[in-house]
Amino acid sequence: MKVDKNKMVAVHYKLTVDGQIADQSKPDAPLEFICGTGMLLPKFEEAVMGKSAGDKVSFTLEPKDGYGEVIPEAVVELPKTVFMMDGKIAEEILFVGSQVPMSDANGNRMIGVIKEVMPESVKMDFNHPMAGKTLNFDVEVVSVRDVTPEDLASKGGCHCHDCDCGDHECGDHECGDHECGHCH
Repeated sequence: MKVDKNKMVAVHYKLTVDGQIADQSKPDAPLEFICGTGMLLPKFEEAVMGKSAGDKVSFTLEPKDGYGEVIPEAVVELPKTVFMMDGKIAEEILFVGSQVPMSDANGNRMIGVIKEVMPESVKMDFNHPMAGKTLNFDVEVVSVRDVTPEDLASKGGCHCHDCDCGDHECGDHECGDHECGHCH
């Protein structure tokens, strides 16, 4: 069976960014996804389309086909008062590199990475961690099969649910420390 839309696909992958392995599947846990439902980057799915179990493919996604370019306006300076919890500033989360879940005025959830902590403010970057990066993938198709009702139930139905915690990218839609760059 070949990878096609609405097929359950399992792949092993290695993502290399700037010459370093940024993420990879575990030997006993391939990445599973329903092809064509928006769970992965479209160009990732396109690269494995038509492949069969055992096929290997290597490909590169430029920023425009991955997570876009870095948007300078997504780096903002916020007053420390934004980080009030129980009447005091949550100093324990205010350090460079800290990933802080936040909501904008419209209720959209996002993750900001702290770039600098100043006496009265905090500089945060709301760009995707892989924005501006060239993504190099080595992928092996492990299996391709028809989707079952159980698959749909475990994936939240037959639609893609948006990744909303911002700290995962492997397509399993669970918060974790994944960075393979698939969710969007």
